Amino acid sequence: MPGSNKKYSTLVNNTILFAISNFSSKLVSLIIQPYLSYALDSPDVMGVTKLMQNVANLLIPVVSLGVSYAVIRFGLDKTKDKSSVFMNGLATILMGFVLMVLFWPAVRLIPNAGDYLVLLYLCVLASCLRTLCTQFIRSRMCNRLVAIDGVMTTATLLGFYFLFLSVLGMGATGYLLAMFCSDLCSAIFVFVAGGCRRFFNPAKFDRALWKEMLRYCVPMIPASISFWIINASDMFYVQAMCEDYGGRTGNTWVGLLGAGYFLPQIITIVGQIFYEAWQLSAVTEEEDRQAFFSRIFRVYASVLFCCVAGVIWLCQPLMRIFRADYFDAWQFVPFLTLASMCTCLNNFLNSIYVVYKRSSSSLYTMLCGAALNLVLNYLFILWIGPLGVTIASFLSLVLVFLLRAYSTRGLIELDFHPGWMALNLALVLVEIVALFTLEHWVIPVTVLTAVICGINFREVWSMAEKLLSMVLHRRGR
Repeated sequence: MPGSNKKYSTLVNNTILFAISNFSSKLVSLIIQPYLSYALDSPDVMGVTKLMQNVANLLIPVVSLGVSYAVIRFGLDKTKDKSSVFMNGLATILMGFVLMVLFWPAVRLIPNAGDYLVLLYLCVLASCLRTLCTQFIRSRMCNRLVAIDGVMTTATLLGFYFLFLSVLGMGATGYLLAMFCSDLCSAIFVFVAGGCRRFFNPAKFDRALWKEMLRYCVPMIPASISFWIINASDMFYVQAMCEDYGGRTGNTWVGLLGAGYFLPQIITIVGQIFYEAWQLSAVTEEEDRQAFFSRIFRVYASVLFCCVAGVIWLCQPLMRIFRADYFDAWQFVPFLTLASMCTCLNNFLNSIYVVYKRSSSSLYTMLCGAALNLVLNYLFILWIGPLGVTIASFLSLVLVFLLRAYSTRGLIELDFHPGWMALNLALVLVEIVALFTLEHWVIPVTVLTAVICGINFREVWSMAEKLLSMVLHRRGR
């Protein structure tokens, strides 16, 4: 029993540290969306910035070969030389970047990319280096430094946004430049403060270990691209297929869709904070793993369902903090919120693949979801316009969840409580229908939100009590 308590205590301690690290940066990402609606000239310009950010997100796993996944997984392995892990990761990123430079003419063909190509390349390189350094110090359990870096990165990002957007008025160029400068400062800080320079030794490059790391992480590249297809290709579909839809340009619809991601980021924040801590516990905690995973999954899903219900309830009022011509973005929020929840649950199941080094399973499940998303995006846009991509993303991620729930059974038998999950999902869908169809939606949607929170309250509170009592007990000692 003491060992069991220690598992939960370690998880909550790491979660608190990563909450500190992520809260400030994610708070900025929440605040920055309304700010951008005023700082940028129009939804068209907002649309361009979102497209460029998504192009960078597509190129990052290609350039890095997904090596950050291998850095933390092999870095946590006590039998591996940490200098070799770090140097192998750095060599992979540098080689990937050289290859991307050689493919410059092909990258120029990406819509809108030609005007921002140098900045895109710089953003990709800085992001890859920052991720390498932060994942490496995580593998060394330097979690407090991760938290400090998160706060400092937030501060620099805010400063660069203000300088390049509000003072210099550089528009989309300033947006990308701020991202590059912030990531570069973070990479330098972590490299120095995290003592990464002690592990910088070109002689430690280990070809055998490198091959082992690549075998683990290379399947993550198409998996990451598939994830990108489900979550970001929506904007390219909307830009191409929704020109003049409802009297708006394709870029305007992209800008509105980008603003629609504002509230679902709350779900993403909860998921990312938890997952970064959970990833460490999932790998290092070996005793009674099946019961541990099942218990945490139930609590995690309960928290997510409560958050989803609350975000949908508040989506119309909170979208009013944007400039008036962005208000229609609220209609994208409900299904994007559900999609964000599915992403969080899929990441939880992906941690099982991480534990058992089954990255190929992560690949094929994401490929299936991506293939479905490409088809549904086209069909649903033809059917109901730009809103269709949000439903397509949700259904694609549901497929990924079902495939992972089935495929992980051979590794860990999780108790998913399917009846309980189906009830929660049904209530959320009824909440969405009420929001879209009822003129006076406030009371019924409020009641449904309360019911969903009530169903999940006992589960969340029982775990919160357990964790709080452990923390207080440790303080007392």
